[in-house]
Amino acid sequence: MPSSRLVESVRTINPVTDDGRWIRSAEAFDRWRSGERGAIDELVHEMTPVLWHVVRAYRLDEDVCEDIVQFTWLTLVRKADSVENPRAIAAWLIITARRQAWRVAARKRREDPVDEELLAPVLPKTASAESVAVETDGNHRLWAAVSRLNERCQRLLRVIAFDDRPDYEHLSQEMGMPIGSIGPTRRRCLEKLKSSMSDEGAKP
Repeated sequence: MPSSRLVESVRTINPVTDDGRWIRSAEAFDRWRSGERGAIDELVHEMTPVLWHVVRAYRLDEDVCEDIVQFTWLTLVRKADSVENPRAIAAWLIITARRQAWRVAARKRREDPVDEELLAPVLPKTASAESVAVETDGNHRLWAAVSRLNERCQRLLRVIAFDDRPDYEHLSQEMGMPIGSIGPTRRRCLEKLKSSMSDEGAKP
């Protein structure tokens, strides 16, 4: 399981999706489930940065995000046999983390009904995991461009960035958006992102 030190060390790794990450994760999961105990460390190394990025989209405190990532790995240990196809492990981990983050965020909203727009002007400006990543990673232009989008676009793109087939029903609940508006909103956000990157001279 990833300790706080491990989470701290990997949270700045670029979480941009790539086929190699999913392949390596599937292979590591398959070897671990076949009895190679050390393979779980490889899986943790590959997927924790992605899980961290997905969970951070819910604007939770860092210690809460760490707890959710830990919860996701513990859930995998308990329910590993339920993942029939090793190639599905990345999607399984992402969905598990996202649903737990949504539950925690929903509970937090019930416990703390203060309007975030009223709090925003008085909250201290702190560097996020993403801001650290953009300073150290070759894909900094992409995430810098994302950070310039409005709040809804940022959340939507970060939540579905790693999901080839987003569950629109759950996204509708999580984002407070009608199902029919998610696709068009996503396309508009991507167009804004592409335009922003073009203006900065970056390749879309």
